[in-house]
Amino acid sequence: MIPRILLTGRDGQVGRELERVLAKTSELKALGRQELDLTQPSQIREAIRAFKPHVVLNAAAYTAVDKAESEEPLARAINAEAPAVMADEAKTIGAALIHYSTDYVFDGTKKQPYTEDDAPNPLGAYGRTKLAGEKAILQAGERYVIFRTEWVYATRGKNFLLTILRLGSEREELRIVDDQIGAPTWSREIAKATAQVISKEWHRVGAQSFQGRVGIYHMTAAGQTSWFGFTSDIIKTARRYQNGAGWLRKTITERPLKVQRVVPIATKDYPTPARRPAYSVFSNERLQRTFGVKLPDWRIQLETALSQEESE
Repeated sequence: MIPRILLTGRDGQVGRELERVLAKTSELKALGRQELDLTQPSQIREAIRAFKPHVVLNAAAYTAVDKAESEEPLARAINAEAPAVMADEAKTIGAALIHYSTDYVFDGTKKQPYTEDDAPNPLGAYGRTKLAGEKAILQAGERYVIFRTEWVYATRGKNFLLTILRLGSEREELRIVDDQIGAPTWSREIAKATAQVISKEWHRVGAQSFQGRVGIYHMTAAGQTSWFGFTSDIIKTARRYQNGAGWLRKTITERPLKVQRVVPIATKDYPTPARRPAYSVFSNERLQRTFGVKLPDWRIQLETALSQEESE
């Protein structure tokens, strides 16, 4: 028997990769925005009750960090209230719940990697709603794991990697924040790590996955850099592979990268509606110790992403 998994957020960066990898190893039902409105609790309950999954895998989220400052009720509905319903329904049918959270639950004032035991202190609406989602799952759920990740990018959709590649094909100079530190993490590696955890748990205890292992785990790339450092490596690596992968050629519109200079700037020189944590590096020790899963260094992830086709 293979696990029966209900995946939400199939349209998102992580959801797309999860659907691709889990379709090979599970009985998977993947739902996107068109199939499931997460602001409607009745739809969530109906979807879970109808499919009766062993695992509810919630990769859906409201992630518009700046818009959340003016749309907090909507962000809360998707990031907090919907996961609470999923946790309650999963508990009712005896399923496990996997949910993703974010570095924005922290204020970024720490100077060494955050552990799962550090006290959250979100700076804005997005972080508040994601933290509320964590708390709701803790209160409503029975068998759950929450994977906190950060600085997520993909080769499709809207994200920092694609923005830099596009701007790099249009401008000779890019001015990028250099005083925010984190670990850029490729959505495909998050999906692979999640699939490994599910597989290990299924072989360990079958349908009782995560029994005795509930809680929060950090799941990010190894290493750290700034947005400026990430940008510099994106440009350098993309120049090596710009005649390779079709998605990369399309992103830079089939012409050589134009950018000549990447200039470091301070956060204060690039104001945004939402405040960002200045330091978002995570310790992934608990994930590795508990599940034997470790994500590669962010530089290795970036090189792999830029050198491969989307479907590889």
